[in-house]
Amino acid sequence: MKLSREIKTAILVIASILLFIWGYSYLKGRDLFVNYKNLYVEYENVEGLTVSAPVTINGLVVGKVTKITINNETTKIKVELQINSDFPIKKTSIAEIYAPSPIGGKQIAILPAKNGADAVDGDVLTSSSKLGLTDELAKQIEPLKDKITKLLDNANVMLENINQVLDAKSKENLRASLANLNETLVQFKGASKEVNSMLADNKSKISGTMNNVEKASANFAKVSDSLAKANIGQTVKNLEKTLSSVDKMMADMQAGKGTMGKLMKDDALYTNFNKTSKELELLLQDLRLNPTRYVNVSLFGKKNKPYAAPAVVDTIKK
Repeated sequence: MKLSREIKTAILVIASILLFIWGYSYLKGRDLFVNYKNLYVEYENVEGLTVSAPVTINGLVVGKVTKITINNETTKIKVELQINSDFPIKKTSIAEIYAPSPIGGKQIAILPAKNGADAVDGDVLTSSSKLGLTDELAKQIEPLKDKITKLLDNANVMLENINQVLDAKSKENLRASLANLNETLVQFKGASKEVNSMLADNKSKISGTMNNVEKASANFAKVSDSLAKANIGQTVKNLEKTLSSVDKMMADMQAGKGTMGKLMKDDALYTNFNKTSKELELLLQDLRLNPTRYVNVSLFGKKNKPYAAPAVVDTIKK
């Protein structure tokens, strides 16, 4: 049987829509081809529980948490469980929140009940919470804290008993120690008197030393005033300005500006000087070979030979 183009197009569109619906449901965590059962639990506190947290029965994962909402009337937290197991869960089963590890999130474990009717889609299970490792540790530390407090109280009582144990002899020894301490203080007082007497004898020397110190400090103050009046800041500014001018002059010379810059950077001076030296050399050579061209000494009236430029001059011009 041959199908028309319209029927093929309709089949393709319907298949695409069904595939889209299935894919969208699968991405949301629900497979259309799997029979799920939604159960609900209400908790007072779900701290650490997140969506997609696993739901287990005796350690076996049978579902996951799909939604966590708050009941505005009771202010309790309503948790939706998606169960994809054929295990018969009773309505009287308990959904317990627990922490599988100290650093991981929380999960829900269903504690199956033996009696009662099977739970169907939409039933509400009984809630329960199990303390995690951290909570259990805090609970165990609480009695330890009470024991430490009691121990400190016992130590205080023990110190009071020690004070009562001190008899008359111990008290007498303590008095003797205080008397020795008093005698030591008296000796220290005598030593201080001797020190005061020594200071009185050397008072003039100490005064002279202090005067010298005052003079030295006065001289230092004068030097500091002189330095302050010298206007060092302005001098430094002028020096910086001069150095800036020198830097600018050197930069201009490097760039070929000005007379010195042109002398350093322009090759024409060197070329002209080289050319002039060569021409001077030829002139001296011609003067040596033909002196009569430049110094005319004739006793008999002989005429000079006509001037002929040396052949080397052409080479220099080239």
